[in-house]
Amino acid sequence: MPVVLDPDAAAVLQAFRDAGRPPYETLTPPEAREWYLKARFVAHPEPPVMASVKAMTVPGPAGAIPVRIYTPPKLRHADGMAPCLVFFHGGGWVIGDLDSHDVVCRTLAVEGEMMVISVDYRLAPEHKFPAAIDDALAATRWIADNAIQLNLDASRIYVGGDSAGGNLAAIVSIDARKHGPRLAGQVLIYPATDFRMTHPSHSEPETDCLLTHSVIRWFRDHYLNGKDDIDNWRASPARVKNLAGLPPAYMLTAGADPLRDEGDEYAKRLSEAGVAVAYKTYPGQFHGFVTMGKILPKANEALHDIGNWLKRLG
Repeated sequence: MPVVLDPDAAAVLQAFRDAGRPPYETLTPPEAREWYLKARFVAHPEPPVMASVKAMTVPGPAGAIPVRIYTPPKLRHADGMAPCLVFFHGGGWVIGDLDSHDVVCRTLAVEGEMMVISVDYRLAPEHKFPAAIDDALAATRWIADNAIQLNLDASRIYVGGDSAGGNLAAIVSIDARKHGPRLAGQVLIYPATDFRMTHPSHSEPETDCLLTHSVIRWFRDHYLNGKDDIDNWRASPARVKNLAGLPPAYMLTAGADPLRDEGDEYAKRLSEAGVAVAYKTYPGQFHGFVTMGKILPKANEALHDIGNWLKRLG
């Protein structure tokens, strides 16, 4: 069945087209990063007020990793310790940073009544695969190892992210199954799970919007070192045959998204492996809509639903 954008999403997509933003694949990575950050002033809602926002660094394999710690006004506690979501931003492993997802992190902190720690992992092509993964793993382990001094409950640490960040969250969850830390859950917002890109949604005309088929390949070619990386599970978590024993998952997909089918398939495989999965799809939305709460009401609905899921889990 052809994908039909809901009226709000269709109007936003047309506005982006009318604004004349150049396709990212025609830009250098630094130029693309600049354009991506500019868009937040149009699409992002007002940032929710926090009790505190703290910048710090954590040790990583190639030096200090910047992180940002969000503490909302209302915080759930257990024996004085709070739950925490370790968040990895989207942007195709090439663009995006702490500022591009500041409002999303603040909103999830408020909705989940929990601390959120956003991780500024290294970007490609300056730092190719697996640099982003190495940073994501190092940051998650450091946060878990230092939970007490951060006033966090080590038994209630979640990982999550959107798009490329969802890819990193899935990979961290798989790695943690063997090496730790024990995670309480994973939030996968339209994640990239399979670099083979052979699912039907990667070739449907209706999904060739905003995150276009050509820009996905631009991201891929900047991030990966070559074809040999495509089937490496640390790039494509869908290549892992056994998904049993992974933490509970929240999977969100969008109808007009090239990544739709691989997210859907990954959710089904998790469920078949005995993992508790909450699955939510937004048929009339495009990839990236969750950050656009100022102009897309469904974005606020999605973050509210994720927050409720996090609260239900603990």
